Amino acid sequence: MIEVTDTALRDGLSASLAVRRWVEDVASRAPFATLDELLAVASAEATPLSPDEIDEAIAHHPRIGEKPKGEGTAQQFSRSEQGADTEFADEIAAGNAAYEERFGRVFIIRAAGRTRREILDELTRRLTLDDAVELQVVGEQLRDIALLRLEKLFS
Repeated sequence: MIEVTDTALRDGLSASLAVRRWVEDVASRAPFATLDELLAVASAEATPLSPDEIDEAIAHHPRIGEKPKGEGTAQQFSRSEQGADTEFADEIAAGNAAYEERFGRVFIIRAAGRTRREILDELTRRLTLDDAVELQVVGEQLRDIALLRLEKLFS
């Protein structure tokens, strides 16, 4: 059994994916016998995210390559996921600007475990996608980020 208070669970969920509906849906299924059960429920409840939920979640994510503002669990996650590597910083900043111009939102990618080159390559690739496909990819990336964060918090 994952031993966690309702408040700690909700705080962890919010830091992992700041979507009110998702936090409520996952928290309402507690308690969880195992981390795998929590992750399965969290994944199912985040698949898919609506366009409004994607916007809600993105509001809490810094641009790739930029330092998160403020303090808190979500900001600490972003700092550790992005690391301090500045390789390709100018190219990623230019890609971010092109992405925001093209799609009207911040580029979201699971940065943990990826090199800056891989991030830049994926940013470049995703600029070629149509709007509907890219929206689906963004939702999948947000879900993947959330699952990694939950695993760190509750393992």
